[in-house]
Amino acid sequence: MDVFKNKQDIPLPDLKTCNISLPEEQYLFDFTKSDNVENWQEQSDTVRDVGMSKAVFVLHQNTAYRRAIFFALLNPQLNGAGFAGVRAIKTYNLTGHTKLQIQCRGQGQYNGFKMVLRHKGLNDEPNYSFEQYFQGPKDEFAVRNLPFSEFKAYYRGKRVNNNETLDISQITSIGIQMYGGVYQPIKQKGPATLEIDWIRAV
Repeated sequence: MDVFKNKQDIPLPDLKTCNISLPEEQYLFDFTKSDNVENWQEQSDTVRDVGMSKAVFVLHQNTAYRRAIFFALLNPQLNGAGFAGVRAIKTYNLTGHTKLQIQCRGQGQYNGFKMVLRHKGLNDEPNYSFEQYFQGPKDEFAVRNLPFSEFKAYYRGKRVNNNETLDISQITSIGIQMYGGVYQPIKQKGPATLEIDWIRAV
């Protein structure tokens, strides 16, 4: 009988012969290939009477590249309340994945954005959304990682205290917003852009 004196002597299994399958990358949107922006709709603070912000989502391409660009003009109230965003109503089952990744580049004075997810068809108020803040990388394109465990419940920009977690098996809306920061230490205003190559689950 073989005796292993230490951990280094223990043979490792051949992963090629094991029946272990890891979830593949699941692209929600790949704007570098065939995905378009027609199904994205604006969702900015103009849904309320005091709102004055604007967001546009367009496809930008030439013979060398293809990507989407999120343009935002944020005109918040004095307390920072305001948002400019877009969203796509589409159903995804992301079971087996642990995070979203977005390959992007931000330009402008402010580069604070947030990813907004909704589940179970609860896509509008008074239902709350699940959100995660991120900084758009400047100068060069980079990947931002957004773990599903870090998406927290919000209602009109304010954190909701409850025990419900995001159901990634029933994602029914995905959105991107530039936020004014009414409940954040940093306030934002003015124009900003976020260039996006793709959004995927891994």
